[in-house]
Amino acid sequence: METDLLFTQGFDLPGFASYPLLETTAGRRQLRAYYEDLIALARDKDVGAILEAPTWVANRDRGAQIGYEPATLVERNTQAVAFLSEICADHDDVPVLTSGNVGPRADAYAPTEQMNAAQAEAYHIEQINVLAQAGIHLISAYTIAYTEEAIGIVNAARQCGVPVVVAFTVETDGRLPTGVSLGQAIKAVDNATDGYSAYFMINCAHPDHFQHVLSDASWMARLKGLVVNASRCSHAELDQSTKLDDGDPVELGQQLAALHRNYPNIRVLGGCCGTDMRHMAEIASAFQGGKLVP
Repeated sequence: METDLLFTQGFDLPGFASYPLLETTAGRRQLRAYYEDLIALARDKDVGAILEAPTWVANRDRGAQIGYEPATLVERNTQAVAFLSEICADHDDVPVLTSGNVGPRADAYAPTEQMNAAQAEAYHIEQINVLAQAGIHLISAYTIAYTEEAIGIVNAARQCGVPVVVAFTVETDGRLPTGVSLGQAIKAVDNATDGYSAYFMINCAHPDHFQHVLSDASWMARLKGLVVNASRCSHAELDQSTKLDDGDPVELGQQLAALHRNYPNIRVLGGCCGTDMRHMAEIASAFQGGKLVP
């Protein structure tokens, strides 16, 4: 959503933050359009939808970088949940989950200052508790680059009594930015948290970057979602990009359909950098009632 807002919708997103859009009529209108388009697609294809709150960088450190005080961040996180709940109430004919989107404390692509698990739990519980108290259905930790931060987020969610999903990002070699393999990361988080995560995902990577690491290994049973980039660019290339690379929506849908066919437990699909509703429609067109179209 954020890359589309920046590059094609003309919105300014300081610090890549979309939650400030909640403060204006135009911003709220644009956010609502995204969510209602997704619900309409889910209705048409007879599947469910997960609505991600615009709160990926609505944490203390990332908020401070663009001038937001902790008290204001509490308001925006709470407001985001109320906004999603209002939209869900308007479309109660479609199964919809609201997700509190939580991002890394620092740069996901270059996690040079890493926390230990206890530090990560203490840091992230501030935002997660606000989202949980506001009535969010689940927490989704996106673009997580190292296991200790993931462990801290999962433990924070457990303390707050809310389900949690962890989405790791990987580089073009299919490994986390720290060099850890995806399987090792998933097993480490599960071992340290008694398997509390509802499931794991991969996000902010093109299928070409990770499909070669998927296998019949036991950890694959815990991988149930792919939220992918349209672009084949590396993270470093995306950081330097001045124009949107929207890839090939049809090809992307076909790639995800093939991955689902090979690994049927992967049933949560979505778009990350460079994607828009064209990509979502192509992805969803391969699924009717939760099954692949022949």
